[in-house]
Amino acid sequence: MALAVATAFEVANAMAVDPPYALHFISEGGGRVRTSAGMAIDTEAWTGRPFDTLVAGGATVPEPTTPGLIAFIRDSAARTRRIAAVCTGAFLLADAGLLNGRHATTHWLYARELQKQFPGVMVDQDRIFINDGPVWTSAGMTAGIDLGLALIEADLGPEIAKSVARKLVVYHRRGGGQSQFSALLELSPKSDRIQTALTYARENLHKPLTVPDLAEAAHLSPRQFSRAFLAETGQSPAKAIEGLRVEMARTMMEQSRHSIDIVAQQTGFSDRDHLRRAFLRAFGQPPQALRRNARVETQAGR
Repeated sequence: MALAVATAFEVANAMAVDPPYALHFISEGGGRVRTSAGMAIDTEAWTGRPFDTLVAGGATVPEPTTPGLIAFIRDSAARTRRIAAVCTGAFLLADAGLLNGRHATTHWLYARELQKQFPGVMVDQDRIFINDGPVWTSAGMTAGIDLGLALIEADLGPEIAKSVARKLVVYHRRGGGQSQFSALLELSPKSDRIQTALTYARENLHKPLTVPDLAEAAHLSPRQFSRAFLAETGQSPAKAIEGLRVEMARTMMEQSRHSIDIVAQQTGFSDRDHLRRAFLRAFGQPPQALRRNARVETQAGR
């Protein structure tokens, strides 16, 4: 999955009359390299040749790096326009000293370990990707696609990146500030009926979404639904629905120009005051503060 980022560049090439990217897979010794999935990849041995963009793939778990690999990454920083890392590849960049004093992210499962090993790195575990100067880092493996789309957008503009995302059948594109965590995923219902109710809720957040509404979507009586929902998710329907509403509202606040009143209306909050209180419970900040922070990070290039 760490190689999925290459697919974004491959599609960008396929869509252009004059392909903008020349892709090279490189390793310390060159030749065939076996991945953790069991397939082998033909690679070139790295040399002193300069690359425009260097992307370090992440292993399934962080692994010790060789002195040669660290030296290569460190040397590449001086002759490469930008360097990126997918998932646990951030450990490699940190090992080479490229993340010192910079904001970075990695898979949430290893974010604390990254911070512990490299205290000079400003780790944010709740980000899809981060751009700090010429260094880019992303969260888990699929976030590498978001990283690739962001790099393409920086090179070729938003319309090309949007077309690539459409061809890849992915959302265009998750912003770097989007949380790694999904309220819907964390609920993890065990039955199809509760999952169906949650999917219905996610698609109809602008509606009141009462227990009878959700029970009807699940084809259960309200009493059966409430009991099954709590047993499977550990939350009441009201708390779970608020989590979904807040998640959608945060995305809208950070990635759109809609007013707070419109965001509240479209995500099912009765008014802006209810939205504000929900944000304070969930994030400890009002919606305006999250929007401000997102704009500051965008202007800073992260």
